[in-house]
Amino acid sequence: MKRKRFSEEQIIEILKLHSAGAKPADLCRQHGISETTLYNWRSRYGGMEVSDAKRLRALEEENRKLKKLLAEAHLDMSALKDIASGKF
Repeated sequence: MKRKRFSEEQIIEILKLHSAGAKPADLCRQHGISETTLYNWRSRYGGMEVSDAKRLRALEEENRKLKKLLAEAHLDMSALKDIASGKF
């Protein structure tokens, strides 16, 4: 997994500067990011506060764990069906 350079707090601070009227090219040059990255951040974190971003991260982590549990349950059910039907 690739390492993130910016935390959610830093991203939101950069987006606040952008919404306050700073030019995108200047912001990107100052922080060492591309304009594409800036606009991707804006689509994901636009209008959020730091607490919202932390809550989003916690919900995404919980969702990931639940999906893993569901996949494991389906795998177990599939194995039990194969055993019950006599397929080895």
